Amino acid sequence: MSSLLIQNASAIVTCDSRDSVYENASVLVEDGVITRIAHDIPASGETVDAAGCIVYPGLINTHHHLYQTFSRNLPAVQGMELFDWLRALYEIWKNLDSGVVYHSSMTGLGELLRHGCTTCFDHHYVFPRGRSEGLLDAQFAAAEELGIRMFASRGSMDLSKKDGGLPPDSVVQSVDEILSDCRRAVERFHDPRPFSMRQVALAPCSPFSVSEELLRQSALLARDLGVRLHTHLCETKDEERFVQERFGMRPLAYMESLGWIGADVWYAHGIHFNDSELRRLAGTGTGVAHCPISNMKLSSGVCRVPEMLELGVPVGLAVDGSASNDGSNLLEELRTAYLLHRLHASERAPSGYDVLKMATAGSARVLGRSDIGSLEPGKAGDLFLIDKRRLELVGAALDPKSLLGTVGWKGAVDCTVVNGRVVVRDGRLTGVDEERAYREADRLVKEYLAR
Repeated sequence: MSSLLIQNASAIVTCDSRDSVYENASVLVEDGVITRIAHDIPASGETVDAAGCIVYPGLINTHHHLYQTFSRNLPAVQGMELFDWLRALYEIWKNLDSGVVYHSSMTGLGELLRHGCTTCFDHHYVFPRGRSEGLLDAQFAAAEELGIRMFASRGSMDLSKKDGGLPPDSVVQSVDEILSDCRRAVERFHDPRPFSMRQVALAPCSPFSVSEELLRQSALLARDLGVRLHTHLCETKDEERFVQERFGMRPLAYMESLGWIGADVWYAHGIHFNDSELRRLAGTGTGVAHCPISNMKLSSGVCRVPEMLELGVPVGLAVDGSASNDGSNLLEELRTAYLLHRLHASERAPSGYDVLKMATAGSARVLGRSDIGSLEPGKAGDLFLIDKRRLELVGAALDPKSLLGTVGWKGAVDCTVVNGRVVVRDGRLTGVDEERAYREADRLVKEYLAR
């Protein structure tokens, strides 16, 4: 039996249903699972000295596009909104291959781990003709090396420019080709067991790049295979107009007509839902991945998170693609979410602790996981530590539950643990040589952008 003892923490913020906080306590993880949280646990096996540290549950990222990590900070697209932004970047993304996906995943996942994220869902939907083999394989390989809990997707697009969509012909596939590979990806990679390190969802890209038939058949296949469904929805007013003009109904009604509603479905962004649609989401348990920085950068709008939380809509936090965010830092996303909603909703806004719970227990609910998202016996040993004994946190630790939202944390965390394994120590990744990873990725990104 492997064991890890997080010993003598100043505070342990559990994010459990009782909002428990333990002071001067320890966490014992055995075979990847938390077995005890108590004040006096005898040391055995591996020990992490957590004196002076605050321990938090690992953050859970509910929507990302790791392949976009290699198209960050491009001057030509910085002033664009979503549709024009996508049209421009597809001309780069059409040159993806497994090497780019592996190294961009290594870069993005490494940044996530260094900032306390222990589970990442990635929405990969670009499969260039002649280069589509091995893309999910590359993601899982990078995740395994780093030690992060990976939830990938077999995304898809079948509606190209010539059919009224946005992507070029070279990155769309036929419905039959997509469904066949979806089945293969689930059968090869998806592990539904508790504490699984590998899961797969089916995730057609969006209503403006996917046909009705693909959406309908994807929903049927996902339920046959017992996996979850994900797509972008209600991100922009342009999308709303596209769906209304093409199908004569609002986006949520359109998706519901194709079987896309329920507790096994979650949408990315979800900015432009009206009041009745929010109630429908709550009543059906349909989730939303909140991406505040991306929503702000692309001028898409402000998601109605306060109302969603009041109604009981499942809401998780997400960084979105690195090209629409320019980073893979869920801690930064957490504080931004807190500040954005304070500005927009004042006293109705979620507290700093509410946003932390959104990024942990809330995100776990959105992903359909009951084994992660909080620190308590029987849950996965996924957590991170921040040493509060530093100048920038003087006076900030009076309320450790709200600290990450109200004050924020700007640098790498001191330690990240996934499944009982230390994957970040003293702010550095333990599973890979960071300098080598940087050199290889930096060389490749330059070659990729020149294709």
